[in-house]
Amino acid sequence: MNDSVPVVRDVDGGTARLMPDIDRAHAWVLTVDGAPQSYVDLDDPAYLEFEYARRLAHVVDGAAGPGEPLDVVHLGGGGLSLPRYVAATRPGSQQEVVEADRGLLALVAEHLPLPDGGAGITVHGQDGRGWLEKAPADCADVLIADVFGGSRVPAAFTSVGYAREAARVLRDGGIYAANLADGAPFDFLRSQLATFRTEFTELALIAEPGVLRGRRFGNAVLVASRRPIDTVSLARRTAADAFPARVEHGAALDRFVRGAAAVPDADAVASPEPPAGAFGIG
Repeated sequence: MNDSVPVVRDVDGGTARLMPDIDRAHAWVLTVDGAPQSYVDLDDPAYLEFEYARRLAHVVDGAAGPGEPLDVVHLGGGGLSLPRYVAATRPGSQQEVVEADRGLLALVAEHLPLPDGGAGITVHGQDGRGWLEKAPADCADVLIADVFGGSRVPAAFTSVGYAREAARVLRDGGIYAANLADGAPFDFLRSQLATFRTEFTELALIAEPGVLRGRRFGNAVLVASRRPIDTVSLARRTAADAFPARVEHGAALDRFVRGAAAVPDADAVASPEPPAGAFGIG
């Protein structure tokens, strides 16, 4: 049992809360203004509680052979759940984490510290889009975007210009994966797929079937690459997960995207506001 005391602190993006998980001795749930941000188990960094985080991890799992180190860029840090996962499952990986909320980073460093030496994880307290634009070309095997201002993806991370920068920093065959959120009729999600199609030849989408059928607002993981994505293995991993998901690609994804337009920087908008009750908000 976890008998730790909850922590509440004002950070740059609102009010952050670290709540102990009563079922796991050193595990915490991080929220900001009521929106879940991260789940971290300090004893078992390979354990991921949130559905979207597990799906992002499935993408990482297929990016190289088991245990092979990767160069990974994370835009959006939260509690550093995914960086911890990569460090635990792929020792020797070099990871850059970019998080604009320095107050949140200070909270995480104090209460959810990384292992001594940082485990190959370097944390940058700055704007993710600005950092990306200054990053060297061909520097990453995987780029993970999990950037939320509260419960919405900021407009700066939704445009063709952003997709171009993401493609630039990835090596040939590198993989982009983004945590997004939307609901029927999926105007935002469809526009994101159309936007990333301008820079990447291969796309896939991972989501819970109920979300894809428009039954509820929820998370979806966009996957993009300039080389074929092993959707068979990805579908196998996501279907076998404790929270089963479906992988859309090929003709089915083309039908989903049809009619959507790519988003230039001048027209970029944040992802839609979740309805009351979504993600525990409201």
